[in-house]
Amino acid sequence: MPTKELKCPNCGKVFSVNEADYAAIVNQVKNAEFQQELDRRVAELHEKQKAELETQELKTQQEFERQLVARDREMGKKDAEIERLTQQVTSAVQAEQLKFSQELAQRDSQIERLKAQTQQQEQQVKVAVLQAQNKAKDDIQAKDAVIAELKNQMAAEKTAALQREQSQRDHYELELKQKQEMVDYYKDLKTRLSTKMVGETLEAHCSTEFNRVRPLFPNAYFEKDNDASGGSKGDFIFRDFEGEFEYVSIMFEMKNEMDTTATKHKNEDFLDKLNKDRNAKNCEYAVLVSLLEPDNELYNTGIVDMSHRHPKMYVIRPQFFIPLITLLVQTSKKSVTLQQELALAKQQSVDVTNFESRLEDFKDKFGRNYRLASEKFNKAIEEIDKSIEQLQKVKANLLGSENNLRLANKNAEELSIKKLTRGNPTMKAKFDAARKAAADSGDTEPPKQ
Repeated sequence: MPTKELKCPNCGKVFSVNEADYAAIVNQVKNAEFQQELDRRVAELHEKQKAELETQELKTQQEFERQLVARDREMGKKDAEIERLTQQVTSAVQAEQLKFSQELAQRDSQIERLKAQTQQQEQQVKVAVLQAQNKAKDDIQAKDAVIAELKNQMAAEKTAALQREQSQRDHYELELKQKQEMVDYYKDLKTRLSTKMVGETLEAHCSTEFNRVRPLFPNAYFEKDNDASGGSKGDFIFRDFEGEFEYVSIMFEMKNEMDTTATKHKNEDFLDKLNKDRNAKNCEYAVLVSLLEPDNELYNTGIVDMSHRHPKMYVIRPQFFIPLITLLVQTSKKSVTLQQELALAKQQSVDVTNFESRLEDFKDKFGRNYRLASEKFNKAIEEIDKSIEQLQKVKANLLGSENNLRLANKNAEELSIKKLTRGNPTMKAKFDAARKAAADSGDTEPPKQ
């Protein structure tokens, strides 16, 4: 078995041990060191916990003492406040007691004074009662005399009142008789009138009523509607103006019928036609003045708004003819400024629309001219391209002709008598003779070979 050498740290002696002994020693040393380290750390933890507990207890004790001091201080404040309030209450109670004593003394004095006054007043009352009794007797006697006189006057006045009552009864009966005669007259007149005349009678009534108050509408137009070019017409048209500006317009239709008419018409039977006539004549309001349906309480109570059938439409009895015109005029006058601004805005809108129309027309014409110019421009470009192509061909032909001319010129430059007379003895002999003649005549430049 292998051995290991160990050296004693005290004596320095070296000795050998096998591996098993070495492992046992190492294990023993490790266990001893571990236990020592463990004991040391446990002791440190105990000391640390003890110190923390002592510190915590000290802090807790200090906090408790601080709270006790604060509580004692607060209790001292509260005791002082209680003492102060107690003194205030005591002072207030004493003051109230003093005040109550003074008021009680004053009331006792006042009671004594009132008792004296009461006794004095009782004496005065007794005297006054005796005087009143005596006066009352005198008054009763005087009133009895007045009553007797009044009874006589009442009897006389009663007789006069009965006479006046009889006279008034006779007067009212006479008036009733006259009104009944007038009603019978109008019934008879209505019976004798034709349907057309019945309607015209209502129209004449409305026209008369308006002319009676026409000074209230100095700038107004109120005339019969005689234009039937649209297939129908209303009865009257009312228009009023602020300067040259029309601020209200009304189409009137008057309807009446005889009591003996077999088929009774209703007001609503004429509303569609009235609306059509109103729109045809460019009127803002439409009003049906009607005596139809005389037993219908809806039309008998006042102005009836029919806007649920047609906008700004009314049905009225003849007695509301002038009040309705006045109401619509006053209402519309309040919106004159707004309507003028609206008319100006509409005119500006029309100007903008006209400007936009002219601009669109200009754009259309400009686009058409541009399109035509573009087509002509493109056609011209095509013609130019064709011309360029033709000129290119001419240029190519000219270049080809120039090349041929250059070759011809080269051939001409290279041409000589020698070449022309080569193989031609006749021409060679003639040129030789010409050169000789030139030499004999003194010509210094002989013919080129």
